[in-house]
Amino acid sequence: MPDATEQPGYAAALDELDKILRELEGADVDVDHLADRVARASELITLCREKISNAQIKIEQVTADLDG
Repeated sequence: MPDATEQPGYAAALDELDKILRELEGADVDVDHLADRVARASELITLCREKISNAQIKIEQVTADLDG
């Protein structure tokens, strides 16, 4: 897992989310780490939403420059 100052890229974040989901769906969920995994999933979802929002803003800027 990346250190606290390094954010994963979108694809890496989705991959990590997928792994967490598979862990949580498994029969052998480690209850001692459950809250940590859910918190990490929340962080990754927020990161992905921010990346999508930033990409959307950039796309809108580029297309506005093309139109104007």
